[in-house]
Formats: sequence, structure tokens, C-alpha cells
Amino acid sequence: MKFIFTLIFILLSSGVFAQTESQLYTPPLSEGIAEDVGMSDERLSRIDEMILNAIDQNQIPGAAALVARDGEIVYKKAFGLADNEAGRELRTDTIFRIASQTKAITSTAVMMLWEHGLFQLDDPISDYLPVFGEAQILDTFNADDTTYTTVPAENQITIRDLLTHTSGIGYGVIDGDERFKMIYEKAGVTDLFTTEDITIEESVTKLAKLPLHHEPGEEYTYSEGLDVLGYFVEEVSGMPFDEYLRTHLFDPLGMDDTWFYLPESKHDRLVTVQRKDENGNWESYPVTFYDPDYPREGAMTFFSGGAGLSSTIEDYAKFLQMYLNNGEYAGTRLLSRTTVNFMMQNQVGDLRGDSGRDYGLAFGLVDEKGEAMGGRGSFGTFDWGGYFNTQYFADPNENVIGLIFKQTQGNTGDETGWKFRQLVFQSIDD
Repeated sequence: MKFIFTLIFILLSSGVFAQTESQLYTPPLSEGIAEDVGMSDERLSRIDEMILNAIDQNQIPGAAALVARDGEIVYKKAFGLADNEAGRELRTDTIFRIASQTKAITSTAVMMLWEHGLFQLDDPISDYLPVFGEAQILDTFNADDTTYTTVPAENQITIRDLLTHTSGIGYGVIDGDERFKMIYEKAGVTDLFTTEDITIEESVTKLAKLPLHHEPGEEYTYSEGLDVLGYFVEEVSGMPFDEYLRTHLFDPLGMDDTWFYLPESKHDRLVTVQRKDENGNWESYPVTFYDPDYPREGAMTFFSGGAGLSSTIEDYAKFLQMYLNNGEYAGTRLLSRTTVNFMMQNQVGDLRGDSGRDYGLAFGLVDEKGEAMGGRGSFGTFDWGGYFNTQYFADPNENVIGLIFKQTQGNTGDETGWKFRQLVFQSIDD
């Protein structure tokens, strides 16, 4: 196995894994006029009113939003403050912690390597990360001393399971099951992001020894599976995860403001995570189980594939546009159209229930019920969000992208996410 990875690294170093020039050339995202792409500038202005009202009602301290159609940015604005205590204004190039929006980027990296024929999606992850061994499911648990027993799983965790949150792995401190919160904490698993000196290899090695919620492939449980896949990308590509993303995804897309840890020259553009104090005033969020300053402070060694990146609305729009272009951007082919097509198919059956949403290999998906509910987009619209209150969606049928980024914690009464999405679609005028 190590010989294979060494060989892959040599091939990678010689440029074999470089992205290819496409026969198609779709211009990069650029500023455009709403009416030229079948949208109403007057109707888009309703977004201004909605966000300003949310700020006036103290639901959010500020927001940045972007709308694009047919590769033209027709709305890009920022409102309010990036830091209320400092009085710093929020701008359209403000950098946000995008947290779980990292997941789709990690999934994309996995599929780019899959296109090289290095693995199959239903291969057990233990074939590539032997530390996972034989999967075990939690059986009994003693809350007094956090001891537990397990039973062997009938199925093994596959790469597809990790992509679709069906592996049975949990999510530690934000897990819905208190038993797993205790188990992960005791084991020292790193959730989300950190300023401490730890690597994804070290954290995933601890995670691999812990029990699962359920049989792999049989239930949907939101998980740290994308952190596992970040480490998997390192092992298969022979490159540190951050370098792989920079070389094969961010640089080709021109995502110059997307980083796990920000260069010092970008520090002053990072928005502050804010919450309301007891008097309803916005204040900086304190250090809890994570340090909100992780993108610019600390050891800077933990590249969380599930939650670690920071970015801007325009950078992430470029990533979404690549998917609307069926894997091509500005003449560079990152994924085949055929790969994008099956990534956008429902991969979890009815495991997400009757919610109007399915899940593919990188994104949540609007299904027929979701389309009929209204305001969510067409069937196949893909979307997700992040822990610090960022949201995005892209509708392949309408060729529309929408992003609205805030940076808050706690229940603030914020309704801008669903309102923004609804207002984007009502702006279509063709």
C-alpha cells in the first residue's frame, strides 16, 4: 500500500494529476446587467429592503449577498457591520468562516481523484486508511464513566458512505446523541476547527477507533466523515490536503480568498463572529469548544475537510458556477459532465424522510416535493450552509446562484436565509 501511495506521489509531482484544458470555454464569472440575463433589477432591490429590515430588527449585524445568472453577477452587495464593537463595515470582499460549506469542496476533491481511477466509491475506507479496521456499532453505554460495549457491524464504511453521511460516524460536540458527545470528548477527537497543534491524521486516527451510531449505509447521520475524507485525499494524492485544494481546485477557479488559515495580508478582512449579549447588543463570540480566531491564530495545522475553510461570496460563487457549467470553468475541466450528473443524483434513497430534500455526493438536493413547496428552486437545485450562518444554493434549471453570508451564533431570530432564496427566484423576469 505504501508503495502505491509513493508511486502516486511521484506521478503527481510530475504533473499527471494536473487539471485538463476543456474543449468548452465558459467565461469566468463577471459583473453583468440583470435585464440581460432575464432578471429584474427592481425586484432584486427587494433583497436590500429585506436585509436592512433584518439589521434594523437586530436579527443580524450585517450580511453580504450575491446573485448570478448565466455566469453574470447581477447582484453583489454588503450591509451592516463586520464588527459592531469596532464599528467596522461589512464589505463584499469580507472573508467569512464557511464551516460546513467546506464539505462540498472536500467532496469535489475526492471525485477529482476518483476520475483518475484510483478507487471505487463502494470500496471500504479501511482499504486506504487501515486504521479503521473492522467497523463496530455502539451497543451499551455507561454515562457514569463513559465506558461502552460494541457489536461488529455487518457492513464496512465505504467512501460513498462518508460522502453521504451514512457511515454511522457521529459529530462529537454537536452530535444529537449525548453518548457520542461524551465518547468523542474522552477520545480527544477534534470537532470542526482548532487553533491547537493537531493534524487531521491524528484526529481521524482517534475517530477510527470509536463506535458507530448504526450500520454503515442504513441511516443518515450528519458526521465528521468529510474530515476522514480530507485525510483520505492526503493519502491517495500524496499531498497535504490544503496544498491539494490550492493546486487542483482553488488556483484553477481563481479562488484566491479561500483558505484554511488566512495569509496575514488578508487578516483585516475577516468578519467577527458575533452574538447578542444580555442587553441585545452585538458582541464578539468568546472561545468555547473552539477559538473563533482559528483562521488567523494558533498552530494552523488542522485542515478540516468538514468545516475548516474561510471564503468570500464571490469565491464560493465561482465554485458553484463550475458545477452549473458541468465541471468546467474558464476553459479548465475539473470534473466531467458525466461525473457531475451522477453526483447530483439522490444517493440516500428515502433516508432523509419526506422533507423535500435529498442528498447527492456533495450537496443537499431539492426533490419534487421541495420544488412544489415553493421558494426553494427547481428540482435538482443544490445547496447547503455553514455553522456560522452562511447559506448558498444553485439552480441548474434556471442557471441561478444565490449566496447570503452572515457570521453569528445563537438564536437571533434571523430569517434572512429563506427570505433571500425566495426573493432571488421572484426576481426572474423572462
